[in-house]
Amino acid sequence: MTKEDYATVIEYLPNGYPLEGKMMPVVQAIGKENFTLLELVPRRGVNIDIGEDVYIGEGKRDKVYYILGRLKRERLTESAKNQLQEIIVQRVKESEAKMVKFFNESSAINKRLHLIELLPGIGKKHMKEILKQREEKPFESLKEMKERIPNLPDPEKAVEKRIFQELTQIEKYNLFTA
Repeated sequence: MTKEDYATVIEYLPNGYPLEGKMMPVVQAIGKENFTLLELVPRRGVNIDIGEDVYIGEGKRDKVYYILGRLKRERLTESAKNQLQEIIVQRVKESEAKMVKFFNESSAINKRLHLIELLPGIGKKHMKEILKQREEKPFESLKEMKERIPNLPDPEKAVEKRIFQELTQIEKYNLFTA
């Protein structure tokens, strides 16, 4: 897994967490590459907007003083979760090739369970149809996938829901997040 260089701000708490004694400003963010939830400490006097991409790489950071660490899912605020959903929708659209690759190359976890079945709304029947279709010809887009497989739930929405689940709940298998 590569290190994140940029993160998108999903919440800015200028006075820190309400029930903790510290009055240290905290930024909740999600990495641009790996969907990593992060807690950041902003530099003093900088203006940080929700939805903004901030540099968190090795070089000189202009808005972020330091990375506190990974953000625990329990600490996500409700507005951060709403922002997270919007960002996931955007990122899935931007990385369609990665998502198509998942459908073309994913494999079975064991004899009874396939990675594709872990997507919300996609069961054994759809999974078998996806495997049969990709055997004939690999998918080139999510749209083409929907055209080739009748009654398939929207694969884009299924991936979005799965990513949100992985970030906000404990999952046995993570398909898209670290």
